[in-house]
Amino acid sequence: MNIKKLSFLLLAILTLRCLKPISAACHVDDEAGLLAFKSGITADPSNKLSSWKPGTDCCAWAGINCLNNNRVTSLRLGGQPDQPNTFLSGKISPSLSKLKFLDGIYLQNLNLSGPFPDLLFGLPNLLFVYIEHQALGFYYNLFTGPIPSSISKLTRLTQLNLGGNLLTGSIPYGIKNLKSLTLFNLERNGLSGPIPDFFSSFSDLRVLMLSWNKFSGKIPASISALAPKLAYLELGHNALTGQIPDFLGNFKALDTLDLSYNGFSGIVPQRFVNLTKIFNLDLSHNYLTDPFPQLYVKGIESLDLSYNGFHLNQIPKWVTSSPIIYSLKLAKCGIKLKLEDWKPAETYFYDFIDLSENEITGSPIGLLNKTDFLVGFSASGNKLKFNLESLRIVKTLKQLDLSRNLVFGKVPSGVSGLDRLNVSHNHLCGPIPATKFAASAFLGNDCLCGAPLAACK
Repeated sequence: MNIKKLSFLLLAILTLRCLKPISAACHVDDEAGLLAFKSGITADPSNKLSSWKPGTDCCAWAGINCLNNNRVTSLRLGGQPDQPNTFLSGKISPSLSKLKFLDGIYLQNLNLSGPFPDLLFGLPNLLFVYIEHQALGFYYNLFTGPIPSSISKLTRLTQLNLGGNLLTGSIPYGIKNLKSLTLFNLERNGLSGPIPDFFSSFSDLRVLMLSWNKFSGKIPASISALAPKLAYLELGHNALTGQIPDFLGNFKALDTLDLSYNGFSGIVPQRFVNLTKIFNLDLSHNYLTDPFPQLYVKGIESLDLSYNGFHLNQIPKWVTSSPIIYSLKLAKCGIKLKLEDWKPAETYFYDFIDLSENEITGSPIGLLNKTDFLVGFSASGNKLKFNLESLRIVKTLKQLDLSRNLVFGKVPSGVSGLDRLNVSHNHLCGPIPATKFAASAFLGNDCLCGAPLAACK
């Protein structure tokens, strides 16, 4: 090829490039809808939306993903629970309904408020809705009002997560139309009324989380249809009543069952012996009575049976033998034993132990001095007798309650690093080390002195 032809070819290529129109790659409706969303945000301290500028490619904006000929398919924005400057504040603009190809909305750990954006439920391709704030933080999204009945239009939805808001009213019955759901989370809201009896529609549901609301009535019978696949059933902190249904014993895939802080009465179904794969069981703060069934689990991770009407006498063998347990709470469970006689297979992983309000004697020193990650130990209202100075206070320990026992000796200086302490009504003596705790933490002992009690003589 001679020089003239080569020069002509290069000139032609450059000309074509110069003639190519400069415009945003994303669809005009998508750009308009997203910019309207940005206009509804009143605070963006970390500049998450700084790349959202008119006339630029919205497919390249932070939190945006595009497919299908440069149509926006997902919106994903999140903050850090422990970093408030990463939150967004404001309301969701109804103009998001312009994004007709949107199939996922993920707005997590932000500070959004106002009525719940029912406009979203008119989006024909929506599969995922995450508008939540994780429970680890102090700030929640603040969506208020009822869940719109138009949610029933999202028949392709597979995950519905509206946890951690201020939603009120009842669960719309039309949710039964969302037959592809695998996750259904409405926890930590202000929802009320009975839990709808519509769960036979959800053949693929694996996670059902309705805790921390105001639901009343009984566990609906249709939940029994979830037995083949359901792994997480969390109904704690509501106002549910009646007996725990026998059919829960058929949930052989169940990993976590939380029925705590309700008004359940009667006995725990004997068919719970079938729950061989359960790792987390919380039945605390109900009105359940004996007998408690003997379970055959290979390894329980956390167990809480506290504050019912149980008289277990001993810590269950299937708990003692667990090699992976990290949380054991059996307060007021009618346990009668000498603590040195309890020989758990594993103590290394324990985070929390609560044996309060039982008839336990002896010393916890042998048990507690073998734990390296203990965060909380409570054994108030027993007959424990030991020298408090012998207790090894690990760096992770934050809560210690030994009130109303027979503990003697001095208060060790290591307690100053705790968040909560109660050693009242024991037989302790001597000066109290410098701490931040009120007098109530030390009252009722033989001869403790110094702030916050009376000065030592």
